[in-house]
Amino acid sequence: MDRPTVERPDEPGRQGRPVHALTALHLDVGEGAERHLSHAGGPVVRVDASADRLVSRRDRGPGTRWVQGDPEHLPLSRGSVTSACSSTTGLALPRTRLPLALWDLHRALAVGSPLELTALGTTHGGDGGPDDDVGDGHAVGWTPDALLDVVVGAGFDLGDGTLSVAGDQITLRAVRVRTLADTVGPGMRLLVCGVNPSWYSADAGVGYARPGNRFWAAAMAAGIVDADRDAVAALVDHAVGMTDFVKRPSRTAAEVTSAEYRAGFARVERLVAWLRPGAVCFSGLSGWRDVVDPKAVAGPQPRGIGGRPAYVMPSTSGLNARTSLTELADHLGRAWVLGAPS
Repeated sequence: MDRPTVERPDEPGRQGRPVHALTALHLDVGEGAERHLSHAGGPVVRVDASADRLVSRRDRGPGTRWVQGDPEHLPLSRGSVTSACSSTTGLALPRTRLPLALWDLHRALAVGSPLELTALGTTHGGDGGPDDDVGDGHAVGWTPDALLDVVVGAGFDLGDGTLSVAGDQITLRAVRVRTLADTVGPGMRLLVCGVNPSWYSADAGVGYARPGNRFWAAAMAAGIVDADRDAVAALVDHAVGMTDFVKRPSRTAAEVTSAEYRAGFARVERLVAWLRPGAVCFSGLSGWRDVVDPKAVAGPQPRGIGGRPAYVMPSTSGLNARTSLTELADHLGRAWVLGAPS
C-alpha cells in the first residue's frame, strides 16, 4: 500500500504544485458522474490515472482541466474542492483500498461539499477481499449497505442525500462533514477505535491531535508508530489503522449518547469482520462499557469484536490525569502484542 501525499504532478509528465481552488472547484475522479459536474457552475478538474483516457475525453469538457494522477493520491490541497463525483468502477480499486481513497477525497473536499459516488452493485456473495472482483476484473461489486458503511467511515453523511439502486448501479449522494475519516485497509495488525473526534481533531484532520492528548506520545513510546500525528503513516508504515465509535465530533466524549454508541459499535463490528485486523484496541472505556460490558476494566476483553480480539485501554485525553504516559504506552504495547500474527 502506498502512502498518500499532497504534492503530485498536476499535468502528465510535469512536476507541479497542487491544484488550488480560487473559487468553486469541482472534481471528477475516475470517470465520475459527469452529468453532475456538467451543471456545477465552476471550474472542473478531472483526475484519471490513464493518459489515454484523458486524451480521448479532452474534447468533452471545454474549460475543464485534465489531470493525470493517481486517484488515491489527489493533487489537491486540503479543503480546496467544493463538490466531487467519482465512480468505484472508474477507480478500479479492490474494495479494501476504497476507504483510504475516500480518506484522501475527504481531505480535499471542503466541509459541506456534496459527493456523488457510483458503484457496480452485486449480490454474488463475495467476501469483499482484495481479489473479490466481478465482471471483467476491473469492476468491483458492492452491496449498498457495505458501500454505505465505507462512505460513513470516510466522513460523509447522507443527510438529505440518497442511496439508490437502478439495475446493477448504486448511486450514493452524500456530504463531506466536519469529522475524521477512517484510515483503514488490509493487513492491519492493530485497529485503534476512539470514542469520537474532538472538534480540534476534526479540523486538524487527524485523531488525538490536541496537544494535551497523549495518544501519539504513548504510541511512539510503545514503538508501534514513529511519526507524530500522522494516521496515514501509522497505517501504511506500521499497519495501525484508526476509526471511531461515533463520527459526530464533540467537546468531550461525555456528550456521546448510548444510541450513538450502539450504532457506532455495529458499524465498527462490520468493519472488523470485513478487514480482519489482528486486534482492536478501544481507546477509552466508556464506549465498551456502554455497549458490551458495564464492568469492563482495562486490558484484553473476554469478548472480541467481529471475530477478532479486543483490548480496552484508558482514555489518552489530558483530562485523564490518573493514567500516566508510561501506563498508556504499556497498554498500547500489550494491544500490539495481542494483534501479532498467530
